[in-house]
This record gives sequence, C-alpha cells and structure tokens, in this order.
Amino acid sequence: MSGIICRTMASRKISALNQFLMGSRVFASRTYSSAAKEMTVRDALNSALDEEMSADPKVFVMGEEVGEYQGAYKITKGLLDKYGPERVLDTPITEAGFTGIGVGAAYYGLKPVIEFMTFNFSMQAIDHIINSAAKSNYMSAGQISVPIVFRGPNGAAAGVGAQHSQCYAAWYGSCPGLKVLAPYSSEDARGLLKAAIRDPDPVVFLENELLYGESFPVSAEALDSSFSLPIGKAKIEREGKDVTITAFSKMVGYALKAAEVLAKEGISAEVINLRSIRPLDRPAINASVKKTSRLVTVEEGFPQHGIGAEICASVVEESFEYLDAPVERITGADVPMPYAANLERLAVPQVEDIVRAAKRACYRSSN
Repeated sequence: MSGIICRTMASRKISALNQFLMGSRVFASRTYSSAAKEMTVRDALNSALDEEMSADPKVFVMGEEVGEYQGAYKITKGLLDKYGPERVLDTPITEAGFTGIGVGAAYYGLKPVIEFMTFNFSMQAIDHIINSAAKSNYMSAGQISVPIVFRGPNGAAAGVGAQHSQCYAAWYGSCPGLKVLAPYSSEDARGLLKAAIRDPDPVVFLENELLYGESFPVSAEALDSSFSLPIGKAKIEREGKDVTITAFSKMVGYALKAAEVLAKEGISAEVINLRSIRPLDRPAINASVKKTSRLVTVEEGFPQHGIGAEICASVVEESFEYLDAPVERITGADVPMPYAANLERLAVPQVEDIVRAAKRACYRSSN
C-alpha cells in the first residue's frame, strides 16, 4: 500500500490522488454581532469543514457517501458542488483501503479528513490509524508529520445493535501519538474540528449521531472563520461547590440535566465538559475536585479501562487528600449493546443514574 501511495502521490497534488482512485476503478477587520445564533451540531461541523477547505487547498475529504449522497449524516452537504470530486472523494466500502490512502496523502503534506460512517467501522482500519498514523512522527524522529483527521459518529445511537453502538474514546485515548477529541455543543464541534484540521498530528474526532440535529447557542466569536478551540482544554459548563461531574460528548447534556435536578435538592454540582480525551485536562479536573471534594465520572463506554477509570487514577494520584467520599463512576453496562429498546436504555447511563451517584457522593442517599 505504501509503495502505491508513494508512486501515485509523488506530485503531492490532490488531483493525483483522484486519478489513482479513478484509474484503479476504486469508487467510490472583523465585526461581531452581539446576539448569539442557534446552530445545529451538523451545521457547525459542515461550516467548519467548508471554511477550512476554503482556507487551505491541501484539505480534502474522503469516505463512503461523502460526495454524491452529501454524507450519510449530511455533514459534507454541499462540499462536492463547491470543491469538486478532486477534494470530496467518494470511496468504496473499504475502510482499510481509503484510510491507508489518506495516511499516505498526509505523509506527503496533504490534510485528509477521513470520514467513517460510524467509528465501529474504524476497526477495519485500525492498523493504519495506530501503526501508520499515530507512530510515524515518533519513529521518524520528528521527520514525518501526519496531519490527518479521522472523524465520524461514535458511541450509542438508537436501535442499531452491538456492532454499531460502541464508544471508542478509551481505545484511541490510550494510544500515544494520537489526539482524541469529543465535542458536545455546536461551538465545541466548530472550534475543535477546525483545531483538528490545523493540527500537524493525527486526530481522532469522535462525534455523536444523536447530537447532530441538536441546536446550541453559538457566540459571534465562534462564527468567525479564524475561530478554533485549544486541544487539551476542558470547559466548565456549570460551576458548583459540592460535587464535580465529568462527562464528554452526549453525556455532558445528561450531566447538566442531572445538575439541575440536584440543585433543586440543595446540591451544587460542577459540570466539566472534557472536550479533549487525549490529552486529558488533568489540571482542570483536579482543581475542581480540590474545590468540591467529590467526583462523579460519566461515560457511555464500558466500565473496565475506561475514561472514568483514568480520571479516577489521576485524582487519586494528585488530589487524594481532598476527597471526602469515594469516586463514583457511571458507565455503560459491561455487555455488548442490546438491540431491544428497553434493554438498550438499561445499558447506557441515564440522568437518574448520575443524580443517584452524586447523592451517594454527598452522603444524601445509599441507593
């Protein structure tokens, strides 16, 4: 594969990549408004891609149905008409193939954005993501940069079974050489995707299918084309003094709803939107725990070796003497995702689970 990429990408032009695909019969002074605008996560991602492709001709998109079909979830809507088939490339159902081509393109200085229809399918391409992308900079003593983004929906959706519902935050978060981002709001999506595309290293960008249609307020600053968010920095979504709740992606919304319920019962919860899984903002987490003396971690993934487990380890190592209660971990169930709707609900965290955990941490309940 690397030999093919080297021969076909020698000119370092996207047109050469497109010719390879087709030739191989592989188908596939600023002013800001003061009023906040509402934007869906889908539109936030689409606008970020559009602006980065407009600003940098090296950026291109590749994946299944990203072009003619406008994207399986319409994230790439309009991009084919605007930038043409040389920069918006439809591929066959071969994740290993187009991911390997994307990594080869990144070796030559292009900036591919590889879309997986779901991150469950990234397992077909994990050798390229880990061995070809994540390790190359280190193994080449810094001589090879791999500016590539792997993006798509991650975690549970609804009624799609075990093979399409897994969270890969802990999988990729454990790998040196990768940066792993998980946006929650539209501003997260815009700012973090722009940062990912501009970053010189490979970035795994974990979205959530159920968030695509949700609308969030977006500041005037975030609507500017130069906007980006720092990688490795968490956001305090809600300040509190009694208990810290960490979450990422869709679970941030659940944590905020739980905080509202807790507030009615006199418990002030601080909600941290992690945003970045790797690097993890350990200083922000520990600073919050030192203030509240209690911690609840929330994630959709499996309990063993999860993001919450890593956060627990960090807090025990750095802030143990500040804890007034055992750390509570809320995770998905330790089973493959059931298909039946009633069992599926039991397999993923719910708002009431977070509320109960926070109460236990504050010694308000034994349940």
